[in-house]
Amino acid sequence: MAPSEHVVGGSAPAGAATYRDAGVDIAAADAAKRDMAAALASSDPRILNGIGPFATLIDGRFAEYREPVLVMKTEEPGSKQKLAVSQGSYRSICYDLVHHLIDDIVVMGAQPVAVQDAIVCGQLEPSVVATLVRSLGEACRAQGCTLTGGETSEQPGVLDAGTYVITASVLGVAERSHIVDGAAIAAGDTVMALASSGVHTNGISLIRRLLEDDPALATRDVAGEPFLQRVLEPHRCYREALQPLFGAASLHGLAHITGGGIRDNLTRVLPTTVQARIDLARLDIPPVFGAIRDAGGVSDEEMLHVYNLGVGMTAVVAAGAEGELADACREAEVVCYPIGEIVERQTGAGEPVAFGGSLPW
Repeated sequence: MAPSEHVVGGSAPAGAATYRDAGVDIAAADAAKRDMAAALASSDPRILNGIGPFATLIDGRFAEYREPVLVMKTEEPGSKQKLAVSQGSYRSICYDLVHHLIDDIVVMGAQPVAVQDAIVCGQLEPSVVATLVRSLGEACRAQGCTLTGGETSEQPGVLDAGTYVITASVLGVAERSHIVDGAAIAAGDTVMALASSGVHTNGISLIRRLLEDDPALATRDVAGEPFLQRVLEPHRCYREALQPLFGAASLHGLAHITGGGIRDNLTRVLPTTVQARIDLARLDIPPVFGAIRDAGGVSDEEMLHVYNLGVGMTAVVAAGAEGELADACREAEVVCYPIGEIVERQTGAGEPVAFGGSLPW
């Protein structure tokens, strides 16, 4: 009997069922994990172990912080991953995930330390999983953090072969006295827009429906690029643009503009005593949103509620501090401009965020 035919406890009987027959190839999974080692390598001394152990060890001492506060978030890129995987855009969806995740803790004034992923698939394709992990690792390193060993799960019968679902969690740290939670927002402050790279990771289900109704939309020209390429542009990360202001007394609030648009997300950080008045005419709307609006006959109200319309992040700063933020954004190659102001509001009176003007299509 050849060595490969030996099993623990004796030989397998003829016709015996195997895990591989059921759709799970442990050998392929082990090979994929070996390929992950380089992507998970870290130079951060706070990460105490690498691939192989059952869990990640992180040194909890943060010497550069007087009162370190841990910040955690879990995220997934929504149905954009289905669209991206169908196009083989594995790298771009990984950047979407990492950037969205980090933006959700940046708004609290936190710096990312480590990201841990989970990849679930119907059939594990080692080359695809290796691309996903490598891309996640690249995206993390570009933002100054580490991808640690997460989970790869092959689930035939639960997901179809070729289907991948990815998610991740981030651990960040913030100085307690520098946490940005909106409490300092006051009348007279300015609301600044930080430009998005496009649709980011929201409203994709509507886009997929439009593509199903009109497949030719995928290749329609939008400012020199196919519509689908515009849609798959990765979510922008604002860490580099915002971190120079962490701890600045002038930075009063940050809102990541995701599902729900400007109104719903900015409302989350506003004290009940103030109102944000946004001039929609000031928005610089990327052409991809006009293409979505035209393709589906989507109302302005719906567009405002579903999409960021070019505003990936809003920052509320003290009057006179607009230039400080604009300078930091310019260094990070992020366009930044004022779109509104904060005024006094009687508690419970009127909407927390009021729109004026018309969208400049």
